Amino acid sequence: MNLVAGVDSSTQSCKVVIRDAQSGALVREGRAGHPDGTEVHPDAWWAALQAAIDRAGGLGDVAAVAVGAQQHGMVCLDESGRVVRPALLWNDTRSAPAARDLIAELGGARVWAEAVGSVPVASFTVTKLRWLAEHEPASAARTAAVCLPHDWLTWRLGTDPALGGLRTDRGDASGTGYWSPGSGRYRADLLERALGHAAVVPRVLGPSTPAGTTPTGAVLGPGTGDNAAAALGLGARPGDAVLSIGTSGVACSVTEAPTADPTGTVAGFADATGRFLPLIATLNAARVLDAVAAMLRVDHEELSRLALSAPPGADGLVLVPYLEGERTPDRPESTGAVHGLRLATATAAHLARAAVEGLLCGLADGLDALVTSGAQVDRVVLVGGGARSPAVRQIAPTVLGRPVLVPPPGEYVADGAARQAAWTRSGDPEPPRWARAGVQTYDGDAVRAVRERYAEARDLTVARQRSAADGVPVAEPEPATPTR
Repeated sequence: MNLVAGVDSSTQSCKVVIRDAQSGALVREGRAGHPDGTEVHPDAWWAALQAAIDRAGGLGDVAAVAVGAQQHGMVCLDESGRVVRPALLWNDTRSAPAARDLIAELGGARVWAEAVGSVPVASFTVTKLRWLAEHEPASAARTAAVCLPHDWLTWRLGTDPALGGLRTDRGDASGTGYWSPGSGRYRADLLERALGHAAVVPRVLGPSTPAGTTPTGAVLGPGTGDNAAAALGLGARPGDAVLSIGTSGVACSVTEAPTADPTGTVAGFADATGRFLPLIATLNAARVLDAVAAMLRVDHEELSRLALSAPPGADGLVLVPYLEGERTPDRPESTGAVHGLRLATATAAHLARAAVEGLLCGLADGLDALVTSGAQVDRVVLVGGGARSPAVRQIAPTVLGRPVLVPPPGEYVADGAARQAAWTRSGDPEPPRWARAGVQTYDGDAVRAVRERYAEARDLTVARQRSAADGVPVAEPEPATPTR
């Protein structure tokens, strides 16, 4: 057998790709949906994985399989390995107060950054464990082991049902808030601080260390989180920033050294190759385009056409896209806002342009933070559902200020998992080289006024929301001069 399988168990669905281990050629694939919501019982992921495997023609002829999955999700198991309660997902923000409490208890953001490379926000597993201890103490008391979505699925695919059989990798472990990429060790004291007692955690494997075998004898790769899997699938190298516009917006860059941003803007994660993956994530990405398309009662093709028909900067109209709170910057209670609305800008085209530019400006802020943390960003690789928009692709270089590469649409997380599976099976020192054809490059001169106006509107939005309780008025900046 020369076939390998890669799994992407994302927020919205499960995808399985079967590829040739040497060339990476796609042989077959399948998918199945996940339930909506910010908490989901892991059994739903398992059912979707089985359905996706069936639709991909099964794993009977597959030599190795690896799982990439959404990061941070809190999966709690009792002593018998049963799920204690539905998993809280990365986009569940109810643990925001717990994040603030944990930061204060340990002595501030800098202490957390030095301890685990990141400052916890509501997305991180450690904050969800504190929420569980405070709001569902009986469930917390029953929790004997804590793992992540990819850990749990890998464990279910294997043959060791004991809690000690749980396995993970550096990439996913680095998003828990109680494992340090710098030291390569768990901080058991931080887990206990959050949960209230000790718990079993998965053993952290090397990038190509087998996690076991399936009942049919296929080798299990260690798996990883979705962002690390996507970077591996895309073949990202130092100097590349991967910008993913999906359910969340993600900007990450492969580096040779760990990062520790005391502001908490950059999460100091590890990658799936033994290197590091400093990362910023936003809660508002492709769904910003969905929301504005719905407001305008147009489809995405027409939204893109409208956006490209308006001038850069949308004549001063700015959309601050905090439609579901925000993670980066850490403003879970913020709401979105439109600035610069005048008769001249009250058009569908201006709002469409402002939506695309607002989305990209938020991610451009993230790229700036990556560079400040020590990452080198020479070019941007743009992926995700939002990258299908012609407006996003064409406007991106003018906002990001760098060349933008857009590979053809694909299942990059599942492809990265498949590449890891091939690597695990081969035992080679480096992952296999799989060629990727059809990459398009977009260039354009940066329009600085777009980001300058966005920064004014962003800061004004936050200032107004913070001062609302005090009743202190905040002045609106002067309308921007139209940029053409």
